[in-house]
Amino acid sequence: YRVLVADIDGPGAEAKAARLRDEGCDATAIACDVTAPGDVAALAGAVAARGGMQALAVVAGLSPSLGDYRTIMRVNLMGAAMVCEALLPHALPGTAAVLIASLAAHSLVPSAEAQAVLRDASAPDLAERLEGVLGERASPAMAYVHSKFGLRMYARARAPEWGGHGCRILTLSPGLIATPQGALEFEKSPGKRAMYEKSPLARECTMLEVADVAEFLFSARASFISGTDVLVDGGLDAALERFEDWDLFLR
Repeated sequence: YRVLVADIDGPGAEAKAARLRDEGCDATAIACDVTAPGDVAALAGAVAARGGMQALAVVAGLSPSLGDYRTIMRVNLMGAAMVCEALLPHALPGTAAVLIASLAAHSLVPSAEAQAVLRDASAPDLAERLEGVLGERASPAMAYVHSKFGLRMYARARAPEWGGHGCRILTLSPGLIATPQGALEFEKSPGKRAMYEKSPLARECTMLEVADVAEFLFSARASFISGTDVLVDGGLDAALERFEDWDLFLR
């Protein structure tokens, strides 16, 4: 693939693109705030100028420790939906979009009222409308869980539209992954530490293990997988069926 790296941190995106170029990739960078319609439109223009796309990896996201309730909702769900909707017209037949959700999206089922709000994922007032439903429960952790559940809903709902273009859309839900964000959550969330203690494989997943699954999902080998979620959690979801500390995580 030719790679276009998009990030709110323009210099950071360029640094990543430069590393890819050093490894022999055809990579360029663009600064893009996924919550800003103008930036998303510019991203779509950059994709069109390069001849369209064949793979879309939506990895922009904030964990509960890295943002307030509204910012997390806007980045994790509204921004992801805006990007998908702006880029679909430039998707070539066979394109796959993989949206990074989370094991947290399996932790609870939002109320029917909350789900009705989440269905309108790209609405500019998404965070405010959901806050009206959640009331005092509208914390960063609840924003994280609802935004990731909303991503799963979004991919499922949009699969027919993407299929009409000869394309696929789905979510990938990692469990406990060894990343800088993940390390910060361990420091700040007793619930995450309690979850780790219940992990069947007794370790975190590496980013490369998640990337391997994503690579498969983008490939022709996964050409009949769409509108669903792929859980990569080392069996943790199965072990958490009676997990009593979700409330710690959701505070």
